Amino acid sequence: MLSDSGMSMGRGTDNDVIIADDSVSRLHAVLEARSGGFSIRDLGSRNGTYVNGERIIGERALRDRDEIRVGGARLAYRPDPDIEQYSETLAADPPPELTRRERDVLLALFQSAGVADVFMEPASTRRIAEVLFVSEAAVKQHLLKLYEKFGIRAGGDRRRVQLANEALRRGAVSFSEVRDILR
Repeated sequence: MLSDSGMSMGRGTDNDVIIADDSVSRLHAVLEARSGGFSIRDLGSRNGTYVNGERIIGERALRDRDEIRVGGARLAYRPDPDIEQYSETLAADPPPELTRRERDVLLALFQSAGVADVFMEPASTRRIAEVLFVSEAAVKQHLLKLYEKFGIRAGGDRRRVQLANEALRRGAVSFSEVRDILR
């Protein structure tokens, strides 16, 4: 539960929320009470603080179910959770059955050149095609199947971001595989 005085988060042991991740600054961000709710403020961290996949600059008001990402940690903001609702840990949906090529496309999503942040912007269709030595049309067909298998209905450019996050959340790809790709 958040206190009215706020909470600091970071890698340092003197924080309210300690995140043991080398990509997290010692004092990374702070959650602060504001009228009508809470806000989050990045404290000049090297790798940034993200809300719903977007890097925040300065302070950002939080809404129910916002996803906060600090390094590899993802946190859900719930201002007034029904504690009884969360008394049992629910298993994540298992990953859908994937063909070898669909799995290759998922892994290639993380091939974005020069990007150290796996959640920011996955590789473009063109980049995936280059990595896999296939046509962009073939990649688009695989992506359409993957969107369907992972239940991603929203249109637009953010679908690849949603797909990458969902693939990680459901275990279709692992953080260690992604780290290996980025090396």
